[in-house]
Amino acid sequence: MRIFFLLFSIILCLSGLQAQQSRLQQQIRQLIESKKAQVGVAVIINGQDTLTVNNDVQYPMMSVFKLHQALAVINYIEKQGLSLDTPVYIRKEQLHPNTYSPLRDKYPQGNISLPIRELLTYTLQLSDNNACDILFEYTGGTEATDRYVRSLGINDFRICATEEDMHRDLNLCYQNWTSPLAAACLANKLIECQLFTLTNQDFIKETMLTCETGKDRIPKPFSGTSIRTGHKTGTGDRNEKGEMIGCNDVGFILLPNGTYYTLAVFVCNSSETDQTNAQIIADISETVFRFIQP
Repeated sequence: MRIFFLLFSIILCLSGLQAQQSRLQQQIRQLIESKKAQVGVAVIINGQDTLTVNNDVQYPMMSVFKLHQALAVINYIEKQGLSLDTPVYIRKEQLHPNTYSPLRDKYPQGNISLPIRELLTYTLQLSDNNACDILFEYTGGTEATDRYVRSLGINDFRICATEEDMHRDLNLCYQNWTSPLAAACLANKLIECQLFTLTNQDFIKETMLTCETGKDRIPKPFSGTSIRTGHKTGTGDRNEKGEMIGCNDVGFILLPNGTYYTLAVFVCNSSETDQTNAQIIADISETVFRFIQP
């Protein structure tokens, strides 16, 4: 009899959680139903409770894939016996002129050596496209990054084009894709699992916590609070229809009470303004937070 009541209590708890999650899904759907865009969302709370909206779509990642790359870079240097301070030589011809690159702006002549930690800071904090492709060349290309992330048990994604590839052909942006849940799972791996040495893993997390791009997206509701947000954005150009290919943000949120969750929001093929696209992500971020900490 006691076992019966225990099982009954568990069923009631699960039913209550499912009802709450259904309400959150409905709230998110209401936020996006009038928007001229495809929007996908995934949330993982404390590494366990998972919720998705429109997860069965292949969303172009844009620069979100620099998170995938950063983890693959750390895996590469640890296997090679290298460190974050290992220098990488940068040739002038690697600093392409017609792309977003604070690295090129600072070192326009190239022919310099910078430590891997600085290149990763450029990619994760500033989303530098040249730094990204330099790291791809250094660590074995997009294939090596794709292969490493799959080794973590994450498969609902694909990385096959560099930033320069996508710059030459916008259609290739759609070839680097992910489901929202796969992206949220990757962020969750960074928080939950020991993937690398503590020093290297903390470097990735701290660099994401000081991200300079997309402050009007996932982090916006937490401005001026003690809530910590580490994230990686992705922003695309407009396609031939005038739609923004992708406006994305993926990250982890650390609450003062010890609760944490990962959130992935992808806004694809949007006819909305850039400001509206960012606000969609910010509104979803706030809605999820209110659900988790009412």
